[in-house]
Amino acid sequence: MSLLESLGVPAELSARVPAEQRGPGLGRDDVRLMVSRGTEVSHHAFRELPGVLRAGDVLVVNTSTTLAAAVTGRLGADGGGDPVVVHFSTRRDGGHPRTRSGGGRWAVEVREPDGKGSTLPRPGGPAGSVIRLPGGAALVLTDPLLPGATRLWWARVDTPVPALLARYGRPIRYGYTERDQPLSVYQTVFALPSPDGAGSAEMPSAGRPFTARLVAELVSRGIQFAPLTLHTGVASAEAHEPPYPERFEVPAATARLVNAARAGGGRVIAVGTTAVRALESAADGGGVVRPESGWTELVVTPARGVRAVDGLLTGLHEPEASHLLMLEAIAGRPALHRAYTEAVQGLYLWHEFGDVHLVLPEEGTH
Repeated sequence: MSLLESLGVPAELSARVPAEQRGPGLGRDDVRLMVSRGTEVSHHAFRELPGVLRAGDVLVVNTSTTLAAAVTGRLGADGGGDPVVVHFSTRRDGGHPRTRSGGGRWAVEVREPDGKGSTLPRPGGPAGSVIRLPGGAALVLTDPLLPGATRLWWARVDTPVPALLARYGRPIRYGYTERDQPLSVYQTVFALPSPDGAGSAEMPSAGRPFTARLVAELVSRGIQFAPLTLHTGVASAEAHEPPYPERFEVPAATARLVNAARAGGGRVIAVGTTAVRALESAADGGGVVRPESGWTELVVTPARGVRAVDGLLTGLHEPEASHLLMLEAIAGRPALHRAYTEAVQGLYLWHEFGDVHLVLPEEGTH
């Protein structure tokens, strides 16, 4: 049994709509904030974040924009087969570590509509399968992303995918949410469109509760923001597989800011597991961060540990999720178990529209 499976996460703790839709006058930052310092846990409103952090801290944020990555199509070259939903996960290029060839192909997940606007898992393939997409486009499944795997497949599409998604796509959502939402709901205040149309299949959701007003208040208190980019692929909502390779970029300015903060005694706090993955991929064994871009296959575990990150602001993850290994690497097992026990008992909300958890070093350790 995993660390938190004994706790269980009741279905009613799934956040079904964004915070701003739960009542009149509410905003994105009307979520709760649980703060862990070792095994000490405190509870706050997210708007109290400026008072929890301190001058000299650096928040590392992911600027990847969220794509309208779900498109409905039909199986068969003539489009006469069963309806399916295609989730466009990751754009391939010649530098991808899991392929020998380049080109404008995408890793995709094929799922079945369930009549509720969400989707059910479905094995991918076989190779050569054709899916007809809106506007007459054809998608052909070519080979699995991993040998023997069935969930994600490489696909060839005969039309530019960014334009296809912009016209016919919608945000990916799962059955725990109440209804489809406009793409704007899935964009964070930090999102910057990519010139090549790349982006995240699923929202880097830890940044969602931030508003422009809150960012301004944090800056006024001496807290700095360091941007980087990691384009997230499709999560395995049911299988909880480790993350696949993802494209990232850590700019030179961010590397300098992080290194200076650490040298001056400031804390480097990643906003989201995606920011941890990108920053740690650019850090050497001593925690010095260098400008870097490309693909990362890094999976942060307790055995590997973290080198450049002191804290993490993130959502609440299901007991089976691989992200919990990253949290354990940062917080330690006793602290993580204590926090999640309090989250369940305190009726915190899970998933991308839910409440957030700030993991900080114990007082006096940094």
